[in-house]
Amino acid sequence: MSRPDRSYRRIAEERIDSLYGFAREVFGENQSLANRYVEIARRIGTRCRVRIPRELKRLTCKKCGALLVPGTNCRVRIRPDRGTTVTVACLNCGNIKRYPVAKTS
Repeated sequence: MSRPDRSYRRIAEERIDSLYGFAREVFGENQSLANRYVEIARRIGTRCRVRIPRELKRLTCKKCGALLVPGTNCRVRIRPDRGTTVTVACLNCGNIKRYPVAKTS
């Protein structure tokens, strides 16, 4: 299969952004539909070889694929010991992800 050109990649990036936006909008009424939107966005990213932006990727559970909304289906904690880390725990599957936070002087 040939490599997609820039227009396909741009369209794919726009669709990924819009699908994550739709997922955030509909999350309050229908969580399964929001998770389906995230699944479609991830599939578009893999098929078109487009990276999902970091801020959107961190809104997705890597284990169950759910859209993570703090206070609803995930728990966010900040640990200042041994360097500052942000811990995000998915309440659907129990997966824990830690993100290091750079110190600002």
